[in-house]
Amino acid sequence: MDINIGIEFRDYTLLKNFKYDDERVSTVTSREQQKTENSIEKCFDRYQQLKFLDPKIAKFHREEHQRFLESMLHRLPGNYECLDSSRPWCIYWILQAGHVLNFTFAPQTLDAVVQFLTKCRHPEGGFAGGPDQYPHLAPTYAAVNSLAMIGTPSAYRAINRDSLERFLFKVREPDGAFRMHVDGEIDIRGAYCAVSVAKLTNMPEQALKKLFDKTGDWIATCQTYEGGFSGTPDLEAHGGYTFCGIAALALLNEGYKCDQQQLLKWTLQRQMSYEGGFQGRTNKLVDGCYSFWVGATIPITQAIISNENNHKLVKTLFDVGALQEYILLCCQKPNGGLIDKPGKPQDLYHTCYTLTGVAIAQHAESALHPSVLGDPINELLPTHPLFNVPPQAVAQTTQYYEQLNQLYAANIKGNNISSENVSDNEDKEEAEAMTIEDETNPSSVSSDNS
Repeated sequence: MDINIGIEFRDYTLLKNFKYDDERVSTVTSREQQKTENSIEKCFDRYQQLKFLDPKIAKFHREEHQRFLESMLHRLPGNYECLDSSRPWCIYWILQAGHVLNFTFAPQTLDAVVQFLTKCRHPEGGFAGGPDQYPHLAPTYAAVNSLAMIGTPSAYRAINRDSLERFLFKVREPDGAFRMHVDGEIDIRGAYCAVSVAKLTNMPEQALKKLFDKTGDWIATCQTYEGGFSGTPDLEAHGGYTFCGIAALALLNEGYKCDQQQLLKWTLQRQMSYEGGFQGRTNKLVDGCYSFWVGATIPITQAIISNENNHKLVKTLFDVGALQEYILLCCQKPNGGLIDKPGKPQDLYHTCYTLTGVAIAQHAESALHPSVLGDPINELLPTHPLFNVPPQAVAQTTQYYEQLNQLYAANIKGNNISSENVSDNEDKEEAEAMTIEDETNPSSVSSDNS
């Protein structure tokens, strides 16, 4: 039986001592910080006034969030037109937020998602941000993660790993870096997205070795003097880029190539003493999305250090209760969806990363004994810290593609299965995938989002 480790809310009288002190030197930055703290103080005050009258005030508004996600999956409002080239991202944010809330979408809805993402797959490999657009590593990551979460045979077939591998080689640079698209910009997001989709689809070891030769070395050059990672060498450390850097190194088993202690120090300094949430850069404001980007970086870094020193990870070093408190009290909209900080509108991006950040905080030390703030009903389902999809989806997707690897090896070695005469790699993978479906109980490769 799972046992929740209860965490209490902080003492708000003592907490006021941690508010920002500008030392009588007012600047634009200090005024913005004080303005943000004042808006958060109102949330804390409201909780103190209503906690005995309204039990919902300290709980996740699950039904409202679920309705928000369901409606957004079926029809996006007009203000999302600017994300027309990021439609797989919208799907991913919805599915992943739904997962941690333990919300399952209807099978026919998920089938429609698979059909749409198949239209986003480019003939030359990878996924685009929408049908008939150019392939790009960012929506490729979002699409592969979404299909892995759905976890049906048709979802796996929609990925087409052979063409995906060809696309990754197209955007790879000789020094191990990756462009976001052909002739596009180079940054650390590209390296992470490439490593993530290659590892999640369990590409053969020989391909991985060629694909990510020197990639770990290039990522290490993006670590700054502060300890975090920047988008490219010699820029400012940033929470999102830092996650991409250390997660990619961890997936490549090359965490030793960065300064882990300095990285851990930098990430721990990003948690705000008063607000409880994380900032993304030095001297910036708190933002709910960094609950995941920075929150996941800390246990990943701790795990790398622990493994190298043969020590067991005993305790997460950031304040997991304070983070949950910020999200619960300051980042929920009454009509569903979550936000960056008080006063901001809800959106899919922040809904996903605030919730997955809480999931990380709750399960970082133990999946069996989650650390949950307040009522045990606030417990969210765990997420894989490196891929940010359900752990079950990672296990089932890699297992599926391991079967494909074995079938492909048998095809080459024995030259005795029906797909041997298929010359096109895409058709060959399709034939081999169909063979797996024929030989495997479908329930062993399907993923239940709940």
